[in-house]
Amino acid sequence: MTRSPVSSDSAATSASEALPDTWQIKLLYDGQCPLCVREVNFLRKKDDGRGLIAFVDVMSDRYTPQENGGVTFEAAMGHIHAVRRDGTVIKNVEVFRQVYTVLGLGWVYAPTRWPIVGPLADWAYSVWADWRLRLTGRPDLATLVAQRQARLACGEGDRCRLGEG
Repeated sequence: MTRSPVSSDSAATSASEALPDTWQIKLLYDGQCPLCVREVNFLRKKDDGRGLIAFVDVMSDRYTPQENGGVTFEAAMGHIHAVRRDGTVIKNVEVFRQVYTVLGLGWVYAPTRWPIVGPLADWAYSVWADWRLRLTGRPDLATLVAQRQARLACGEGDRCRLGEG
């Protein structure tokens, strides 16, 4: 059985791995999106080993909604999500507001709370989320979901074999 590479980031936290007791928010990210990985690497540096942010690569075959606030693979790939320690699920620009605040950088996204800037930031993110896969040279969301389902089904018993199709 052949599995596609999940991420060049070997330090990605799987939902099934133990999280540090210090995490305040889980950031669910696409480990195959070059821009997403760049942002995660930046945030990891800002976290500086404190473990305030738990980084969860949704492209990992070990990703499960049950361990991540019920956020499905499809939902997580459609728009950015995070799960707060109390189990609250947040998405879109609010994720960045809260992650940056946890890291002591809340001022970066503070303007997105302003009456005019906030709706504009939300709209811009929505446009980005809709085009992200295409702009990064990736298959569309339906194809990624189907590929994941097929990959995970192949891991269950002897239903898939290389060379058969």
